Amino acid sequence: MNGYQARHGATPPREEHAKEPEGCLTAAVRLPVRIVMFVLVLPVRLLWDGLVLTGRALRRGVLVPVGRGLAWLGRTLVVTPASWLWRTVLAPVLRGAGLALVWTAKALFVWPWVALWRYVLAPTGRGIAAAVAFVVRVLIVAPLVWAYAHLLTPLGHAVLAVLRGLGSGLSWLGRHLLLLPMVLLWRYVLAPVGRGIAVTLAWLWRWLVVAPVVGLYRYVLTPLGHAVVAAVRGVGAALAWLWRWLLVAPAVALHRWVLAPVGRGVALVVREIAGAVVIAWRMAGRVTAVVLRFLGRVLYILLVAPFVGLWRYVLAPVGRVLRDWLWRPLAAAGRAVGRSLRAAGRSVRAALRTARESVRATRAEIRRALFGGSRSKEREPLP
Repeated sequence: MNGYQARHGATPPREEHAKEPEGCLTAAVRLPVRIVMFVLVLPVRLLWDGLVLTGRALRRGVLVPVGRGLAWLGRTLVVTPASWLWRTVLAPVLRGAGLALVWTAKALFVWPWVALWRYVLAPTGRGIAAAVAFVVRVLIVAPLVWAYAHLLTPLGHAVLAVLRGLGSGLSWLGRHLLLLPMVLLWRYVLAPVGRGIAVTLAWLWRWLVVAPVVGLYRYVLTPLGHAVVAAVRGVGAALAWLWRWLLVAPAVALHRWVLAPVGRGVALVVREIAGAVVIAWRMAGRVTAVVLRFLGRVLYILLVAPFVGLWRYVLAPVGRVLRDWLWRPLAAAGRAVGRSLRAAGRSVRAALRTARESVRATRAEIRRALFGGSRSKEREPLP
């Protein structure tokens, strides 16, 4: 078992409070609180450490070996046979079936349509397209080109000349009959009249609207606003004085002389209880570490040490003897036999390959002697 390790830090929880001077009230509260907390926390810490060690032992001694055993069984009984079945049986069969299906689909659906397109539809379409192109070029394109060059082009030039002359005449008439009179009317009639009207309206706006408004703001609204601001300031000062001496001062006195001392006392009690819980938990951890270390040593001596001695001094030497004197020689002999069988298999396969080549050569010679000439090349399938 491992030694005790502090899990909540080795330093006190409140170092900033330890530096401050402590009064008699703090010392009077701290000792009984720590004693009570130690008595209350010790059973909880014992139960907690016992549960932690039990869970750790259960995980190391039961769950991990069982998991490894189940993984080995699954790998040995399921994964290895399934992979061997797929690699040696299913994959070759499915690969051959796929090749057969692909070849059949090409022979039934692809190659007939390719042949039809290549040897029937494509030549026919090229011939029809050439005939249609010749007819269109002779009967439609050539007459349209002649009509455009000899009829439409001279007619378009004549129409453009007429339109250009008509546009020049209309432009001269518009400039001398419409634009020039309008410019003279704006320059010598409308612009002077507009400037006079603008000056008159500006003078009327200044003396009939702006001057009365400025006088009203300067001599009426400004003094009235100053009076209103002074009244509001006086009322605000009175309300601030009433707020300060009727609400703020009593609240400050209540906080300073009642709530703050009570809060400091409650904070002292809570802080001491929290510190006592932490210290009690740490001390209970030391006690439980000693107790559980003693129990672990006793259980090791009574339960684990005999099995360790049996493994170390009996089973391990016997296993090494069996490994060195029985298993390794048998494995070496098996490997030698396997190598000799593989060499014999390679020799047999080479002899069979030579025999097949001799049979093929003999069959070719017999065919050549009976029918004469070389064997005609077989028709290749369409791509």
